[in-house]
Amino acid sequence: MQFISPTKGSMSFEAMFQDILDFIAENPDSQYKLIVGSDSQSREQICFVTAVVIHHIGKGGRYYYTRSFVKKMPSIKQRIFYEAHLSLDIASKLAAQLSYNGHNDLNVEIHLDVGRNGQTRTMIKELVAQIVGSGFCAKIKPDAYGAQVADKHTK
Repeated sequence: MQFISPTKGSMSFEAMFQDILDFIAENPDSQYKLIVGSDSQSREQICFVTAVVIHHIGKGGRYYYTRSFVKKMPSIKQRIFYEAHLSLDIASKLAAQLSYNGHNDLNVEIHLDVGRNGQTRTMIKELVAQIVGSGFCAKIKPDAYGAQVADKHTK
């Protein structure tokens, strides 16, 4: 799986993870949030983008994204659940690496592309339960800025 850093270009998951650790090491006494969010855009195929954001609270941050394409899906519900699956998959890998590298104090948040308005409002309860049941904190719109970062790269 390849990730793209807007400043550093293409990198592997391992290189991205190391870059996140290096970023944290620059100011180890600061507070950080590690966020994963996905979004999609439907055309001939569906473009799925998952973003990983390391937010240096109060001071900006960095992000990375990966993009994949799949055939059309029959419903918006299936597409939104697939977005959540992509985020959950990457968040799980990040959490495992954080644990392995002694950074258990950095929790991973998953930002879902659902909100109380629009078509996705009926899916909130199920999606949040899936994410929280997997051990992660879930955020929805308007607090799901990780999904908005991904949206930027679906176009």
